[in-house]
Amino acid sequence: MNENIFRLFAGLIFFTAIGISGYFRRKADRDTGETIPREVDGSLTMTAIKIGGLILWFSPLAYLINPNWMKWSEIGLAELVRWLGVVAGILCVFGIYWLFSSIGSGISPTSATRQQHRLVTSGPYRWVRHPLYTVGASLFISFGMMADNWFIALLGLLSFIGMALRTPKEEANLIEKFGDEYREYMKRTGRFLPRIGKSSL
Repeated sequence: MNENIFRLFAGLIFFTAIGISGYFRRKADRDTGETIPREVDGSLTMTAIKIGGLILWFSPLAYLINPNWMKWSEIGLAELVRWLGVVAGILCVFGIYWLFSSIGSGISPTSATRQQHRLVTSGPYRWVRHPLYTVGASLFISFGMMADNWFIALLGLLSFIGMALRTPKEEANLIEKFGDEYREYMKRTGRFLPRIGKSSL
């Protein structure tokens, strides 16, 4: 299969996801009239996020511009696996639209909540408290599959771990804002995946 076919799908999926995210984030800032400063998470955390984010976003772009630039981290995946990556990527795009349209103006670039934020328990938030972290990481992993590239997939996994480490602080802010309502919400939902039995992952 021509590498350009996978680059085409990867590019369409990648930029569609970015477009959806950018649209809803700008809309949230505009609708609430509130821009949350990123420094709220602390300078060390934000420095790590900025550096990691630069690498995270540059790597897929490097592949899309010239696959040879990322040749050093090629896996040698079977074509079927790469097509599974395309399918997973398309599903992630739909997931991104679903979660952003569900949370609306409540989306925040940091662990802080917006002043007008209301607890959202519809859409994917009916079952999962932080679907953005799961879907976002899955998008990069699927991109790694499409690009046949272990480094891009690894970045997706590392970004998920980074967001997971920040989640307790985010949930502490939500408990402070919503109190028992959020505690009850935590009891019936999973953190990153739908709750199965007593698991809250």
